[in-house]
Amino acid sequence: MAIRIGFTGTGYINTIHARAAQKIPGVELAGVANHRPESMAQFAEAFGIRHQAETVEALLEAAEIDCLVVSTPNYLHAPETTAALTAGVHVMVEKPMALNAGEAAAMIRAGERHGALLMVAHCWRFDPEAQWLREQVRAGRIGRVIRTKGCGVHVNWGPGGWFTQAEFAGGGALADMGIHALDTARFLLGDPWPESVYARIGTHYGDYDVDDTGVLLVSWEGGTTSYIESGWRQPHSDGPEAATQLYAQKGFGSIYPTLLELPDGDGREVERIDPGYPFPRADHAPQSMYDAQMAHFIESIRSGETPVPGGEEGLVNMLVVDAAYRSARTGEAVRIPASTEWRTM
Repeated sequence: MAIRIGFTGTGYINTIHARAAQKIPGVELAGVANHRPESMAQFAEAFGIRHQAETVEALLEAAEIDCLVVSTPNYLHAPETTAALTAGVHVMVEKPMALNAGEAAAMIRAGERHGALLMVAHCWRFDPEAQWLREQVRAGRIGRVIRTKGCGVHVNWGPGGWFTQAEFAGGGALADMGIHALDTARFLLGDPWPESVYARIGTHYGDYDVDDTGVLLVSWEGGTTSYIESGWRQPHSDGPEAATQLYAQKGFGSIYPTLLELPDGDGREVERIDPGYPFPRADHAPQSMYDAQMAHFIESIRSGETPVPGGEEGLVNMLVVDAAYRSARTGEAVRIPASTEWRTM
């Protein structure tokens, strides 16, 4: 039996997700929800979708869908995801998964109560270069990682519209771009739990009520520290979106450019391992990355296995983002609740 997939939101990123779903055998693009009839009609025509509805609730009533991709403005992520999960419909929700960690925890509980899977679209986990470096770390090639440096920055550009309005987006460049660098660092480290966050966050490049500049220091269980930059309209960035460097006891590793540097015992010679990925590449965020992400979501539904990144991976990022904004307000480092405590939120 085909897996029937629905979409809420008809912007750029859901077009990418729909293209990915089209390629998977046994998947039917069955429904779409959007409050703008013209945009919804164009999306439905482009992907041969029969059912159209103004809201997720109406779509759930009108179309027998098995799963839903939520790619609407951030303030709708929690209510739309929760409505679907409560109906027993599996969900892949765009990042950030919610406006805050409290909403994220409630979303996880809704999925657990109603037997529906929840995945968060932290796409860089599905990039072959990130996966290659993760395997090098897992294999111990560079030893214990002491610190990481990553960036999620738009250079000389930034979004407009709802992205720059706190009531709809929750946060600015940190929630939009920095969260990519955050999740990528955590993925490369093997998903440790965060212990504390210190952040400086501000608005310097535009007239809006969200941030466009941020620097975070995240301390992880196990002793690693991550330095993360977020930004819109910055005059420079050390690397493209989600570029990450790992400084470890036995060597250095990075993605974008992707390589290892392994010094010998006395440091006089350094072996450089280049896996052969071109840099810079023609398309930094290729369709193939999203294809792999969608394939994992659909395979998780077929197998009944919890997808990764799932709700808990998304929640950790929200805990860090919430703590970062609090740290920026208070000027102090903020402790993160223990991994056993989030269910009380």
